[in-house]
Amino acid sequence: MDIHRFEQNGMHIVLDVNSGAVHVVDKPAYEALAVWDGQNDAAVLAALGGAYGEAAAAEVLAELRALMDQGLLFSPPPAVPAALGDAPLVKSLCLHVAHDCNLRCGYCFAGTGDFGHDRGLMPPEVAERAVDFIIAGSGRRKHCELDFFGGEPLLNMETVRRAVAHVRRREAETGKVFKLTLTTNAVLLDEATLAYLNAENISLVLSLDGRREVHDNMRPYADGSGSWQDALAGIRRAVASRGGQNYYLRGTYTAHNLDFAADVLAMADLGFAALSVEPVIAKDGGYALRPEHLPALAAGYDALAAEYLARRRAGRPFEFFHFNLNLDNGPCVAKRLAGCGAGHEYFAVTPAGDLYPCHQFVGRDEYLVGNIFDGINKPAMVQRFRRAHALAKPACRGCWARFYCSGGCHANAQLFGGDLAVPYELGCELQKKRLECALMIQASLALEKGGC
Repeated sequence: MDIHRFEQNGMHIVLDVNSGAVHVVDKPAYEALAVWDGQNDAAVLAALGGAYGEAAAAEVLAELRALMDQGLLFSPPPAVPAALGDAPLVKSLCLHVAHDCNLRCGYCFAGTGDFGHDRGLMPPEVAERAVDFIIAGSGRRKHCELDFFGGEPLLNMETVRRAVAHVRRREAETGKVFKLTLTTNAVLLDEATLAYLNAENISLVLSLDGRREVHDNMRPYADGSGSWQDALAGIRRAVASRGGQNYYLRGTYTAHNLDFAADVLAMADLGFAALSVEPVIAKDGGYALRPEHLPALAAGYDALAAEYLARRRAGRPFEFFHFNLNLDNGPCVAKRLAGCGAGHEYFAVTPAGDLYPCHQFVGRDEYLVGNIFDGINKPAMVQRFRRAHALAKPACRGCWARFYCSGGCHANAQLFGGDLAVPYELGCELQKKRLECALMIQASLALEKGGC
């Protein structure tokens, strides 16, 4: 029975896991699907007949069987594409242009910018070589991605500018097309910098944790003073300068603000419409999330989903990254199983040019896989990441969310369990809750359009 049933916002929702079909059903059908496996009609008639009558139970069965005949219920699993075993192409690099930061965020996985090593800035020559590395590794693929990251990348705008200039030269020479992104805490976003970033069409990921007291508690300057006011000023300049387009406001919530939905709504109330708030990843500390926090966090996502719909209906919509879900034409099966491509299609580059599977692995020296000058020197590890897709993880094979989460984050799995094949359990629970909210939202919107 490869379906997932859940109730939310007054709706009875059924996901057919393998086809991705989502059904909003009435209570009798919902109860029937707690029993029916596509064959045991008699058990359903016995279970529903007393409450609804045999004729109504038989009608429910007929409707469910019609869905099954259409391949929309109890559908067979899709074939695992051979592409999962092919030699990977390098599609994306995260350039750590600054292993330093002007903030001292309490939850920073990067050790407040130094990633457990020395602070330093990436020389322009390293960034240029990284551009050449991705072009050489991308084969015939036309589209490539670069993310300028840190620490705080605005501390090293010289390298950013040189890298972008090199990208433009190489695009003209090779026909490649680069998508460029810069992730920043926003406090250094002055008018001149923004004019440059806008002219080069560089997407922005802007860090803000919502309410002032929440943000300042975890994102202070080195002297301990809060950064919210300066960050907000920079973010407002940035968003206004690009007409409210081509940005995401990204926050982090911790055990100190389990009511994180209030922070999402606080950012929406400030006039920002493209939002993402992520759970902190931490094993220790008073801010770390624990299993006992899950009920409060689930309630927060439920409340946020309901408000998301209410504001959309009232003409005050905002985007929330984890609620964006395409029920019709999502990624291909290979992409859904393989996920982000960390360690085989996506790498992080340190200021010295070292290569790690992703930005979160930087500083975990056993995962250093090579450098941009000499290439990959641990091909077996690259293949290990290549093969760490959802169906290769025992805990994921029977999970209803496997085609949406791709087996979870490798870095989190390694941090909490020491094994890429063992997903981070708390993260799995949060992901499933977010998916239920997203499915409910998309089903609601489809019903309102007459699409279900």
